[in-house]
Amino acid sequence: MKIKKLSVSLMSAALLVSALTACSGSKTPAPAKGSETAESAGTADTANTADSTGTADGKGLKIAIVTSPSGVDDGSFNQDNYDGIQSFIASSPGATVKAIREVDVNNSVPSVESIVSDYDVIVTPGYQFAGIAQVAADNPDKKFILVDSFPADDAVLDNIYAMTFAEQESGFFAGIAAALETKTNKVAVVNGIAYPSNVNYQFGFESGVNYANEKLGTSAETVEIVSYAGTDVTGANVGGNYVGTFDDEAAGKVVGEALLKEGVDIIFVAAGGSGNGVFTAVKENGNAFVIGCDVDQFDDGVNGDKNIILTSALKVMSINVERALTAINDGSFKGGNVVLGVDTDSAGYVKEAGRQQLSDDSLAKLEEAYALVKDGTIVPASNFNGYTPEDFPGLK
Repeated sequence: MKIKKLSVSLMSAALLVSALTACSGSKTPAPAKGSETAESAGTADTANTADSTGTADGKGLKIAIVTSPSGVDDGSFNQDNYDGIQSFIASSPGATVKAIREVDVNNSVPSVESIVSDYDVIVTPGYQFAGIAQVAADNPDKKFILVDSFPADDAVLDNIYAMTFAEQESGFFAGIAAALETKTNKVAVVNGIAYPSNVNYQFGFESGVNYANEKLGTSAETVEIVSYAGTDVTGANVGGNYVGTFDDEAAGKVVGEALLKEGVDIIFVAAGGSGNGVFTAVKENGNAFVIGCDVDQFDDGVNGDKNIILTSALKVMSINVERALTAINDGSFKGGNVVLGVDTDSAGYVKEAGRQQLSDDSLAKLEEAYALVKDGTIVPASNFNGYTPEDFPGLK
């Protein structure tokens, strides 16, 4: 069930002028006028930040990662990709990585084209790199790891391993958790821009709330503010609560405060840097929780002697980036476009003690739902899978 509210402000409509990261992080990059770069060497003690440096012995893969403005130290989407590279480097003597922060997402593909000759592998996290196919075709001796998008027109190239994720599965678990734990019976999801990955999170969350209401005895309502409705890449109105950008904390806080005023006490946040504003709104409110996403965000939820993070929905990119690099290194690499979900432990939620605040009953019910998603009994709605949050396999 959804509550449609009257307009409070206009949502930004500029879909392609913002950074592409799905979820909230604890760090916000300083403004810059051009691409920022930093190198780290292939040693096990290399720090996982964009400022790390070192010396390589000239052997091993030369890797570059090109990111959105939030950089590889965003505490979330980009950093998880970077951590996968660092894990590979730790066990691969001589491998090196250069992190490139592209502050103009419209320049993302040209940025890759300008550096491709200098590296063996280029990792590109984000939907803004979908146009990379021609660069890859022109450089068949280079390998590309595309994260969160397939190449434009779903092109399949031997030298591109493109991974997308079943965000709707992770969002589904967030929705169940919210419905089970809410005290006001009002929950919500806040997103950045209605790119497919963000709409997947939204539809998955709404599917989870509906499932809990139908199967688990809850009566939660998903609150949407009409003026923040999203428009997906096909031009369709998908509803939800979209900030309209991934890098505006102030705007995120406004959306968060608006939802809190409506009585929402659990908010699933998938809005990049804008989500930090929602975190702030909840911390100042004192009577609500956030569900983090992409990575475990429990540390970002610290609020004095309390924590606002209920749990976090996970999209496990680091493991898959490391797997792809390992395949390149050992010669088993195969290009292709793959969708990763719970069947490969690439989607889920935080269940570890001390990193979430779910009841034992909620954890048990989530575990049961996880098994049903894994075996295909439940197929949560996503942006383009043909199902809606009100009608998907496993709901009735």
